[in-house]
Amino acid sequence: MIAVINQYPLATLISVNNGKPLITHVPVIYNVKTGKLVGHIDKNNLQVDSLKDNKEVTLVFKGPDTYISSSIYTTEQLPTWNYIIVHIKGKASAITKPDKVKQTLVKMTAFLEAPENKYSLTIDNPKMEQAINYIHAFEIEITNWEGKFKLSQDKCEQDQKNAKQELLKNNQKDIGDFLKDVY
Repeated sequence: MIAVINQYPLATLISVNNGKPLITHVPVIYNVKTGKLVGHIDKNNLQVDSLKDNKEVTLVFKGPDTYISSSIYTTEQLPTWNYIIVHIKGKASAITKPDKVKQTLVKMTAFLEAPENKYSLTIDNPKMEQAINYIHAFEIEITNWEGKFKLSQDKCEQDQKNAKQELLKNNQKDIGDFLKDVY
């Protein structure tokens, strides 16, 4: 499940504040040393109040997904949908010390820039002083993990391979088609 979080770090962050569900899409990384998730959001985001004081949150990390046509199987099957999803529940706490907030920004940038590391953010970057005034840094102590990997595992070996190829092909095609339409 950590591999999914590392490969697809843009999480759907869900919390409740005054009985109202709040949702934000935000990059969140896994800290191997602490076993916690770390992220940042804009201080003006309505979700900030629910990201401190050990309040409960849920995060969804979504991997690739696709419709699987019956036509790709070598055996008689119904169509289905294959996907990779990780749900995390945890308790959120604020990171408030300016140096620690800066360090989380440096670590997240290094993680997201890997492996090429074309850009390196340093803690003494002059823009950091201003940036920390506009973000709320938080960490999440994980209380529950749930991975959902529906990848035609119950099919014969050849049908599993065909479904895997379909997942890869459709995700690359979908991204290409989308970008062509957007740009």
